[in-house]
Amino acid sequence: MNSPDPLGSAADVDHDDDVDDDDDVEHVWESREVRWSALAGLLLVVGFVAGRFDAPDIAVTGLYVASTVAGLRFFALEAVTELVRDRVIGIELLMTVGTLAAGSLGEWGEAATLAFLYSISEALEEFTEDRTRNAIRALMDLAPKRVNRLRDGVEEEIDLDALAVGDRFVVRPGEGLGTDGVIVEGRSALNEAAITGESAPVEKQTGDKVFAGTLNTTGALVVEATATSADNTLAKIVHLVSEAQEQKGRGEKFMDRFARRYSPAVLAGGFAVAVGGGALTGEWSEWVARAATVIVAAAPCALVISIPVSYVAAIGNASRKGILIKGGIYLEELARLTVLALDKTGTLTQGQPRVVDVIPAPGETEHTVLAAASVVEQRSEHPLAKAVMIRTRDLGIATTSAGDTFEALVGAGAQASADGHRYLVGSPALMEDRGLALNGLRDRVEQLETSGQTAIVTAVDDRVLGVIGIADVIRPQAVDAIAELRQEGVDRIVMLTGDNARTGAAVASQVGIDEVHAHLKPEDKSRLIAELARSGHVGMVGDGVNDAPALAAASVGIAMGTAGSDVALETADVALMADDLSKLTEALRIGRRTRRVVAQNIALSLVILAVLVPGALFGVFGLPVAVLAHELSELAVIANGLRLARK
Repeated sequence: MNSPDPLGSAADVDHDDDVDDDDDVEHVWESREVRWSALAGLLLVVGFVAGRFDAPDIAVTGLYVASTVAGLRFFALEAVTELVRDRVIGIELLMTVGTLAAGSLGEWGEAATLAFLYSISEALEEFTEDRTRNAIRALMDLAPKRVNRLRDGVEEEIDLDALAVGDRFVVRPGEGLGTDGVIVEGRSALNEAAITGESAPVEKQTGDKVFAGTLNTTGALVVEATATSADNTLAKIVHLVSEAQEQKGRGEKFMDRFARRYSPAVLAGGFAVAVGGGALTGEWSEWVARAATVIVAAAPCALVISIPVSYVAAIGNASRKGILIKGGIYLEELARLTVLALDKTGTLTQGQPRVVDVIPAPGETEHTVLAAASVVEQRSEHPLAKAVMIRTRDLGIATTSAGDTFEALVGAGAQASADGHRYLVGSPALMEDRGLALNGLRDRVEQLETSGQTAIVTAVDDRVLGVIGIADVIRPQAVDAIAELRQEGVDRIVMLTGDNARTGAAVASQVGIDEVHAHLKPEDKSRLIAELARSGHVGMVGDGVNDAPALAAASVGIAMGTAGSDVALETADVALMADDLSKLTEALRIGRRTRRVVAQNIALSLVILAVLVPGALFGVFGLPVAVLAHELSELAVIANGLRLARK
């Protein structure tokens, strides 16, 4: 049996199920295998009807033989190729032998039925592969083939392949982005569903990154290309999802090894049944027919296809949701995770410090505290300074320009002069070293630090104006995500952070994590992952850059918010394209659901074999029943596995 391409329906973003079904019906007849299988079925029906109307036997037999040939056309050739070129006895050879054995006994109606039904499953499988190849082409089509390059104020329409890094191009409302870039003019809402799986448009403005394959919805943009058509985010996604089929899981590899040994054993067993039974009873025709039935009944089609068809559907479904799973082995690991380690900054938190509290001294206001702080912070590149300036701009507070006396106090704060006044911003310890009294603000500083905020104090002319509390804000989905992870069976959830223990504990208590390891370097995280692995299958969630060693050490490394990040896409086993923790729980659900479906498929396949093989061996039923049960079980397994492709 051929294994379908695990690209699934990767490009079916924004298409409803009805449209997909109509497209399937429209394109199914484009497959040669489908057309030949349909011809085999037509000839079989005509032969059956002719026999019921007492047509000459030679005419009926001729129709059945023609049906058999039409049904055999593809899988018999594949069987011979595998046998001669690869020295492999595959399932196709088993079905070919069973068909020819039935025909040699004069049972051409049964032979035609077997060839037709097996050709249906082969044709459907081939159609699935064609559909996934079309899905890849459709995914690439999300990026336009031509773009409007802008040079010296003049637009010129060129092929996308001719666009170079650094070129600027215009994207109007309703147009797709040809490649990755940075907005240099304009603002708009972009639909990034094809990349991140997020259906809601995302507001973008000057300086923001944009990705190939996203759709511009409202305003006109001028974008500076940061990647070519060959190495942009969309091209990387296509490449990664395509490569997933090469990364088979342990179950798939075992099933491949099993089929290589089992199929020759079935053929040998059928031969032994024919020769042994015929020699003992002298009823050669009966035992050859029984041997053909045993071969058909024992062919492990449903069993072999039970795992890959499920993985195909699951990986395709995940990719539509902005979750790139790089192969079946990582899908299996997601299903088995019992321990999960999460980085704090950029994973549980947004990775961007924000002003959370402003506490003025008596007689001061939030406005005066921020205005004074901005005099110093406008000259600083520190992340905390940027947080102060963002809050100042958001509130519309005018900032006094600092003079040339700005001085950074490494590890403590900064100071500057303006309009004859001296401004100081820094830690509470800095103020104490300068002999500045915090007075009633001391308790508030301790409260801020206990809650995980960083407290910075603002002073003018040696007089403390107030305290600003800054924190890396927790992601909105963090609390629900942690709770859902526990519901999904993750027994142990651990935070790994390079931050101080107090801040780590504060964030952990807010999101519902009990175990915190703080003050960690990258090598410390990797060591802890190895220790956690002793208590179960461990996953590591990080940003894919600083956490690369830990991601590599885990059973499955999961990078979050990786759209446009080369390092994250390369180092992680699972890449969550959006900065959304709900994608993490969705990835685990897909893995666990896939495991359940695979278990159902294997159980069904084994039950069918357990019933069919003894029944065929002892003559309880003949070839028609074996054929029908065999093919129906295969179709049932495929249908059950493809449920994983639905949103």
